[in-house]
Amino acid sequence: MTLTYPPLDRDGAEPLWMQLMRALRAEIESGERGPDRPLPSEAELSDLFGVSRTVVREALRELVQQRLIYKVKGKGAFVAPRKTELRFVGSTSGSADDLRESGRRVTTQTIRQTLGEADEREAALLRIPQGEQVVRLRRLRRVDGQPWLLVETALPARLVPGLERVVLENQSLYDTLRRRYGIEPAAADRWIEAVFPSREDAALLEVSTSTPLLGIESVAWLEDNTRFEAYHALHRSDQTRFYVGIR
Repeated sequence: MTLTYPPLDRDGAEPLWMQLMRALRAEIESGERGPDRPLPSEAELSDLFGVSRTVVREALRELVQQRLIYKVKGKGAFVAPRKTELRFVGSTSGSADDLRESGRRVTTQTIRQTLGEADEREAALLRIPQGEQVVRLRRLRRVDGQPWLLVETALPARLVPGLERVVLENQSLYDTLRRRYGIEPAAADRWIEAVFPSREDAALLEVSTSTPLLGIESVAWLEDNTRFEAYHALHRSDQTRFYVGIR
């Protein structure tokens, strides 16, 4: 790939390393150099811009800090894959809806969809008697073709009769709940922690068992405070960051 960079202003007030960093960042953000593509070597950048390697290293260090590039020992610097930014930690719209609004390609695979009796944890989260019927879903979501989220969901069966038989492949669960059952989420509580996946979960998410994931537990309820959903989700931390606005 041959690219033309703007010349650095050697008489300006802005340090050369910062000008170089901005030039490389503009190239990355424009998409001219895609995810996982290598940047020119330190020596090449030094020649291209007519600066010392110290200046180049400072610019690259800042890009690493901004999570725009990553380094591989002995191989150089590479453009970091774009992370999905989600606001749904503070939203009740559902992650698939948020992702589609941002223009991402979302697919959802249903791994398991059953009717069963609520265990102790499900009963406590949903505030229902242990043993009450719940619909359980286990689904794998991909974003732009990459495994991104593995989620286990439990819903009181009396609120969603027949949901265990509804085709949910590539469907938004919250959209289905609205259309079929008139369920409109009013609020939710969510807890986030760092976790390691089991062997089965790691295989589905295409990561190793030593890869830290973002584990999210959630409970959602209706206007009358009836709890209609509890889930536990595993997010790939290399592809996701969460946005929480505090006002």
